[in-house]
Amino acid sequence: MLYNPASHKAEEFINHEEVLASLDYAEKNKHNVELIDQIIAKAKLLKGLSHREAAVLLDCDIPEKNQEIFALAEQIKKDFYGNRIVLFAPLYLSNYCVNGCVYCPYHLKNKHIVRKKLTQDEIRKEVIALQDMGHKRLAIESGEHPVENPIEYILESIKTIYSVKHKNGSIRRVNVNIAATTVENYRKLKDAGIGTYILFQETYHKESYEQLHPTGPKHDYCYHTEAMDRAMEGGIDDVGLGVLFGLERYRYEFSALLMHAEHLEAAFGVGPHTISVPRIRAADDIDPASFKNGIDDDQFAKIVACIRIAVPYTGMIVSTRESQKTRERVLHLGISQISGGSKTSVGGYADDVPDAEESAQFDVNDRRTLDDVTRWLMQMGYIPSFCTACYRAGRTGDRFMSLCKAGKIQDCCHPNALMTLKEYLMDYATPETRAIGEALIEKELANVKSDKVREITRQHLAEIANGQRDFRF
Repeated sequence: MLYNPASHKAEEFINHEEVLASLDYAEKNKHNVELIDQIIAKAKLLKGLSHREAAVLLDCDIPEKNQEIFALAEQIKKDFYGNRIVLFAPLYLSNYCVNGCVYCPYHLKNKHIVRKKLTQDEIRKEVIALQDMGHKRLAIESGEHPVENPIEYILESIKTIYSVKHKNGSIRRVNVNIAATTVENYRKLKDAGIGTYILFQETYHKESYEQLHPTGPKHDYCYHTEAMDRAMEGGIDDVGLGVLFGLERYRYEFSALLMHAEHLEAAFGVGPHTISVPRIRAADDIDPASFKNGIDDDQFAKIVACIRIAVPYTGMIVSTRESQKTRERVLHLGISQISGGSKTSVGGYADDVPDAEESAQFDVNDRRTLDDVTRWLMQMGYIPSFCTACYRAGRTGDRFMSLCKAGKIQDCCHPNALMTLKEYLMDYATPETRAIGEALIEKELANVKSDKVREITRQHLAEIANGQRDFRF
């Protein structure tokens, strides 16, 4: 059935009164052991929770029950995604922006940040630098500016990124994080071969949203909040949600975020492919201390765990906004994708782009190289995955979700993770990282359930070692 835009208004599916009622319900039941046990038992069925049920778990402050919640989150992550962690990097194309967002250094009134927009030649240099690290998956970022950053510029940039083949490197998946746009433009992005369309809501609290976005196109709460509906109408079946924790009360954001996921599932049969959990960070002209709703590491960990339990099928992303210590903690609680070797500046990866560091969007807390991050993951028993085969093989949207919800996506993803890790080890890893990785691959081959798949995987691994690349499973 075709989607009718008039039938889904933002203030209906993110209903303010329902959010408040859910928060009240959670507050009243946070010590209700019988109800909490019922919710945990339901969550163990791996079908997810309603926003109201999840809110009760988030509010629960009974130590032994929180231990159960954290343990369940870790188990659910393993059940759906195994021990794979997908790696990616952001690529900032331009920081020209006409919006007045008070938490972002790109805001129009900031006259001392260096404004930059990459040319196509500079994009090629950035992509080569990223390929030389070993990246296969990028998330492109751009400020909202109808003159400097029109959709034509974004589409040309995507074409350029996919065209660069340097040594054994290639970018196989480009995710896109740009401003809310029209159905027509989403169709153009789909035709350009993007992966996931990502858009952070920043805050779901309408009054706060309008105050935090006083000027510019982003001021329109409904247009921004309904962007995912337009994206799906435009044919993009993988979308990524997120809020910027610290702008509004985290309990409100948590419930509203889950309501958004429920809406997408109900309206389109496909929930969010990913959910991101960024926290506000220091940046040029931005002081996080001026925002009163910041959350500490314990609250952050609980949010991650409860999202994993409530939306078990979704990929969860944490970026280099967070420190190594924090990332290590939440990896155990549900995170399935992380960035590595990231730069948040326009032109930050190539050595010859002038003034790049002066154009950063926020301070990076985890400054390790991709090789450092890859080795760290393996030392903790995770498989760093550079796989993009699902998107190239058409396992997206409801096709991906049906496999994921049935617990079968690992049949594809586990072998592909091993093969793309092998590519990385052969082409980019330091000797220490390669030695650790080769041992991990041998160990993990034993976990491939099918004898046939294990044999095919071994064959492909041998071919990769002999110089062949770009297998899909």
